[in-house]
Amino acid sequence: MITLKEVSDKEGLKKFVTFPFSLYKDSKYWVPPIINDELATFDKDENPVFKDAEAQFFLAYDGNKIVGRIAAIINRLEIDRQHLKKMRFGWFDFIDDQNVSKLLLDKVAEIGLQNNLEYMEGPVGFSNLDKVGVLVEGFDHIGSMVTWYNYPYYESHYKNLGFVKEKEYMENKFPVSNADPALFTKLNDLVKRRYGLTEMNFKHSKEVMPFVDEMFDLFNETYSKLSSFVPITEIQKAYFKKKYISFINPEYIKFIKDKNDKIIAFSIVMPSYSRALQKAKGKLLPFGLFHLLHARKNSKDAIFYLIGIHPEYQNKGVTAIIFNEYYKTFKAKGITMCYRTPELEENIAIKQMWKHFDPVIFKRRRTFRKNL
Repeated sequence: MITLKEVSDKEGLKKFVTFPFSLYKDSKYWVPPIINDELATFDKDENPVFKDAEAQFFLAYDGNKIVGRIAAIINRLEIDRQHLKKMRFGWFDFIDDQNVSKLLLDKVAEIGLQNNLEYMEGPVGFSNLDKVGVLVEGFDHIGSMVTWYNYPYYESHYKNLGFVKEKEYMENKFPVSNADPALFTKLNDLVKRRYGLTEMNFKHSKEVMPFVDEMFDLFNETYSKLSSFVPITEIQKAYFKKKYISFINPEYIKFIKDKNDKIIAFSIVMPSYSRALQKAKGKLLPFGLFHLLHARKNSKDAIFYLIGIHPEYQNKGVTAIIFNEYYKTFKAKGITMCYRTPELEENIAIKQMWKHFDPVIFKRRRTFRKNL
């Protein structure tokens, strides 16, 4: 008999975080998180998202064995400001037993109804900077530190339980050799002269920090019209700045400013940590940190994590400046392959941005919805 238990203490939360380690122990494509980082994400005293969100965590048991998990999430900003009566769920993993997936999803639905919400959608995180979507294509490609990996049977569980597709995300890749500098070098100079723009490059993380708040303001403005968008609050800016910016190679962060020194575009790229995280096995010590630092310095794969351009400057060739700067950086670093994190199918602007690089879609993921 399958039973459900709510996580109520640190021991239970650690079981919640580590369940996928057993579920995916035989998968060569799953990328484990750093356990302590994942625990910190769920710490109500540490993660400021809980100022505007609530979450309950549940584990499904078959006897004494954990067979599934789910996080039930309510984002008050989404409900109060966007008037979306949505019950979120994420970190949803389970064995191939529909009794397990149904029990977990039914609990989320119950919480949604208790809070007078109208529908549930997942898998999603707390905000737009969290992981999103269940993988539906691309199971034979290694995951990344910013996406969930799952077995192919997940999608059928959603469909069998009455869920329908809500949003679709695509992941693309292209070799650096596709980036012909002739396409953007000349345009780079033209656009900078026409609009009075200047690129900003960095050698040290401390040089980036004074501009991060402005970057997040631009992020909010750039993505505000997308259907899934929840703005980043002031307190979240400080949290993300501390958690992520110092971890990213400063030379992989590019800003473009106008003649008034206002940032009008930004891009953040990360080296791939996938293989390093697999070797770390969820722990920084004793050797995990070494593997991550080695990847930070030597990875030949680059992942475009975030890119944003002020609406006034979209379709004006600003991307030529960004790509010109990255081309120089990638050439110096010996980067051979570029990957893009999940992008909404409806985001036409982002598709136009990359069209000259002949990208190939190698993964698709979706969120699923069900009315309550």
